[in-house]
Amino acid sequence: MVGRCAAIRGLQEDLARVATTPASVLVAGESGTGKELVAHAVHVLSGRQGEFVAVNCGAIAPDLLASHLFGHERGSFTGAAARHAGFFEQAHRGTLFLDEITEMPAALQVYLLRALETGTITRVGGTGSVALDTRIVAATNRDPAEAIDDGLLREDLFYRLAEFIVELPPLRGRGDDAVLLAQHFLDALNEEYGSRKRLDPDATAEILRYDWPGNIRELRSVVQRAFILSDGDVVSIRDAGRHALRRRAADEDASTVVFNVGMTYAEVQQEMLRKTLAYFDNDKTRTARTLGVSVRTIHNQLAREQRGARRAAPETGDSGTTAHRRRNDDDLRALTA
Repeated sequence: MVGRCAAIRGLQEDLARVATTPASVLVAGESGTGKELVAHAVHVLSGRQGEFVAVNCGAIAPDLLASHLFGHERGSFTGAAARHAGFFEQAHRGTLFLDEITEMPAALQVYLLRALETGTITRVGGTGSVALDTRIVAATNRDPAEAIDDGLLREDLFYRLAEFIVELPPLRGRGDDAVLLAQHFLDALNEEYGSRKRLDPDATAEILRYDWPGNIRELRSVVQRAFILSDGDVVSIRDAGRHALRRRAADEDASTVVFNVGMTYAEVQQEMLRKTLAYFDNDKTRTARTLGVSVRTIHNQLAREQRGARRAAPETGDSGTTAHRRRNDDDLRALTA
């Protein structure tokens, strides 16, 4: 794990402590911060002899997730021509990493909770229980408390998964670690291609100027693009940045909210919400985190705006007024989608 900031040093110490215990671990952090890397580190440090099995709960169709996780018996459904060992069995004596745990259907969360509490699973279409020794590491890019409030994560399952919580900091909060990681990715590319490319002297300033909303995943992508675009031995982040970097300084209007004397408090709130939503490409989770409120509060505010727009819209009028009202309604529907 590349990094020397205080948060990463503390994380490394915590992982060394928890890895050798049987405790379930919940990793929280924004997308692209390295949650699977942390889960794999827990597995390696644990010394467990089984496999490390990773599954993204949001990447499998909900009606197939149970079969993938717990396996199925032959003939349990159309196409089940043979018994299938699910991810739990594949990770026996190892570690099962459940990424995006809040994307798991609520009904399946109940079954997962029972499996964790009893240490057994029942295959789809089966009747007998299978005892397993599977270490669970789960991850989410949502705030766990907000996920519970929004009905995306059962509270009882949270307590079972979060016997130990790891919170990953975003890359923008790790200081010079972004430069270390960029060099790490460049070194890996040099080794892969047998080259000796180096970062442009101005790269440090370029990397530290940007806030990396896509975190480590975005940084790796930018370094690879810059590596490919470089004609000589010097890799310029500026060249890749024409297409990959969106500097806030380049578009000050995108991050600036203007309030005028005479605006009501409700209008101030509405303008702040709309501008922040637009800045984060309508990502309500990041908007809520930035404004210091819950995702539910964002949805409620948008719903109030929509109801207010409907009440304010005239029932009859000329075609121009009707078209204007329809445009307003369309804008609100887009925000609440």
